Amino acid sequence: MTDIPTLGHSPAQATAMIPLCIARHEIASQMGPAIREVFSVLAAQGLKPAGPWFCYHRRLDPALFDFEVSVPVATPVIASGRVRPGLRPAAQVARTVMHGAYENLHSAWPALDAWVIDEGLAARGDFWEIYAIGPETSSDPANWRTELNRALIQLEHGR
Repeated sequence: MTDIPTLGHSPAQATAMIPLCIARHEIASQMGPAIREVFSVLAAQGLKPAGPWFCYHRRLDPALFDFEVSVPVATPVIASGRVRPGLRPAAQVARTVMHGAYENLHSAWPALDAWVIDEGLAARGDFWEIYAIGPETSSDPANWRTELNRALIQLEHGR
């Protein structure tokens, strides 16, 4: 289930991140180790997350995931191993929250994209998922909350 989409503004956000460009079938095996590595580097540098972790996808390609496993930070991280300082760009966004297991993302994104089209809006190539509540917080997938953000092309009429 997803909430009714809304329009909003997402400010630029400094991040600690690991860039990945992997085949779709590798996502399950690569994301967990990457996010653990980011959190480990933050802890080693005495830095705290400035919000929940997320994946920032630079472009939409169903076969190849070109994205960053990211944690928002208030103080820049010093590069260490695969972890780099990053910046998620500011954007006008179409946003919704998906309730439930990550396996439902395959239907939640098309629903948000259909809403964008129905509203007469145009999407940019980048998008991100914020894992607000997940397995690290609740063992019951029914409690999980993933915020979906589709960056939009700024329209002249200020919408």
